[in-house]
Amino acid sequence: MTRLSVNVNKIAVLRNSRGGREPDVLDAARACLDAGAHGITVHPRPDVRHIRADDVLALAQLTREYGVEFNLEGNPFAPPRPGYPGFLALCAQARPAQVTLVPDGDAQLTSDHGFDFERDAGVLRPHVAALKNLGCRVSLFAGAGATLTAAAATGADRIELYTGPYAAAFHAGTPGACEAYAETARQAQVAGLGVNAGHDLDQSNLATFLAGVPDVLEVSIGHALIGEALYDGLAATVRHYLALLDSKH
Repeated sequence: MTRLSVNVNKIAVLRNSRGGREPDVLDAARACLDAGAHGITVHPRPDVRHIRADDVLALAQLTREYGVEFNLEGNPFAPPRPGYPGFLALCAQARPAQVTLVPDGDAQLTSDHGFDFERDAGVLRPHVAALKNLGCRVSLFAGAGATLTAAAATGADRIELYTGPYAAAFHAGTPGACEAYAETARQAQVAGLGVNAGHDLDQSNLATFLAGVPDVLEVSIGHALIGEALYDGLAATVRHYLALLDSKH
């Protein structure tokens, strides 16, 4: 069964817009885990626009208590600054089960592309090694059509398929929206890499994606799930996603 990791960044966005503690990121994560989610994802950014370093450490402890995966996303090349100790330093403190390296900059509203592995493999390799020395599984953000032999050469364990273009094509009614992702997933698996997926997946497009793309190990879903939860409730929405995942196996 494909596993569901719920990204709770948007809870922190709401909290930070007002100050204080509400809505509480830990309480939201507990609600997701109590509803059956398999893990929690966050993507702390150096500008501290949502998840903060203290959230990361608290969520690391919470996921250990529940015995589930904590997936920490971030750019390994972003330098430290006040409130953000740097990605490797944060991972050394939190010891997440999985890290997902993403090539995002401060000016990006959200992650919108994968690595160019032919260009970046050499500079990624020492970061991957350092994170694996911390005991973390390492996943690399990858677009459809990425060069997976170069990705595997970094020493990473998995890729995470950037599914934003798939979601846009799906909602535009474009046939064959999964084909490029299916081929990339197959190439990743031949190269010895596991396959995760995330970005703009939702209840309407998830089942089609999983039916078309082979052996996806994990999906990370946040923006859509939190938006849907405004109408249906957080626990109910998590259970809806789990039912979709269960139906594919």
